[in-house]
Amino acid sequence: MTSLRTLKTVSLGVMIALGFIAQSKTSHAQQLETITVAGGCFWCVEADFEKVDGVKEAVSGFAGGSVSNPTYKQVVKGGTGHYEAVQITYDPAKVSAATLYELFFRSVDPTDAGGQFCDRGETYRTAIFATAGQKAAAEAAKAGAQASLGQTIVTPILGAAEFYPADGYHQDYYKQNSLILTRFGPKSKANAYKAYREACGRDARVKQLWGDAAPFAGS
Repeated sequence: MTSLRTLKTVSLGVMIALGFIAQSKTSHAQQLETITVAGGCFWCVEADFEKVDGVKEAVSGFAGGSVSNPTYKQVVKGGTGHYEAVQITYDPAKVSAATLYELFFRSVDPTDAGGQFCDRGETYRTAIFATAGQKAAAEAAKAGAQASLGQTIVTPILGAAEFYPADGYHQDYYKQNSLILTRFGPKSKANAYKAYREACGRDARVKQLWGDAAPFAGS
């Protein structure tokens, strides 16, 4: 009888402990937050922000348009109004939205209203899609970036918009080893991405604008 009582007590203790662990994991998961930004080529923005401590994931996709669930071909063809955008999921205990917005402005050319670097057109414009609770941090980051740069920043702070993830082909493009055919012959996606980024002049222009304040140029 004593052994049975002891077993029940131990079992109850294990169940309580497991419940606390599960609750802790759920609580932590619920603490994650997201921001959505558009900074030209979404491969590049995704690659940049997945380097930031506290960022759990960056997903390439589209935001700000008038078509539901657009395809990549629809968006790049034009007319849907979408931006190539990235949704960044982060742990606010490790990094703040304000810091992420500051990094964002210093990772793009926010003086260019016609696109980014070699990518031109409405799809590649910069923007921040902010909720009501994020707007103040986004506006403060924009004002700070403009004061630091000494030039007019044209990146708009827009309202929150529906975010549509791009298809799997475009996710984590910068680190995929699968082969694709390029004009230079077969290359892994990772190597094709590096060649594209250099040829497009992204890091060179960001470094020219921001100097040592550029967080990702050349990384």
